[in-house]
Amino acid sequence: MKLSEFLENTQLWRGLPPEQLEALVKIAKPQTYNKGEIIFLEGDEVEGFYVVKSGKVKVYKLAATGKEQIFHIFDSGQHFAEVPAFDGECYPANAAALIDTELLFFSRPSMLKLLMEQPSLAINMLAIFAQHLRRFARIIEDLSLKEVPERLAAYLLSQERDEVELEINKSQLAAFLGTIPETLSRVFSKLSHQGLIEVEGAKIKILNREGLQKLAAGASK
Repeated sequence: MKLSEFLENTQLWRGLPPEQLEALVKIAKPQTYNKGEIIFLEGDEVEGFYVVKSGKVKVYKLAATGKEQIFHIFDSGQHFAEVPAFDGECYPANAAALIDTELLFFSRPSMLKLLMEQPSLAINMLAIFAQHLRRFARIIEDLSLKEVPERLAAYLLSQERDEVELEINKSQLAAFLGTIPETLSRVFSKLSHQGLIEVEGAKIKILNREGLQKLAAGASK
């Protein structure tokens, strides 16, 4: 697949005219990272933002105790670090490759120059950035106001299918949900005993979607 075709299929640049896609291709810089390799650290000076071409990237913070809180896991076609890239501040969190990963890097100066030249591209990107801010607001709400069973129910429902195969291990999922693996295992067992889900290794089948929806909303424990 040509790079312009790949970019056209990303959420950020879907439906762009060919001339804008080619302009993006010219400033995209391929980068590769091995599993576990750091992409940037919290507090690093911002150089630009990234689109995942292949692989997976986690964006996370580490507490002084060493506890990890994963904020999001990005897959092929998704973008990250765009907000600090445009506000000029330091990276607010860490990013690392969960598996061998190929990224497309867009430097801040190159991207700002392109947006000045093509304002319609900026308008399209602003709409996508607004969606991301709403998503992070939901994550903060879940972590601060919901218990672990509610967070897990919301996560499973967000996958939008009745049979979910976890693409991350349960330790990583626990970090994403703001808990520890032992607590997550107990919650999986509890939801299974309640007949809400069926768990077989990394595969999770939703048996009672309505019950999960009530749990995610805090209407049932």
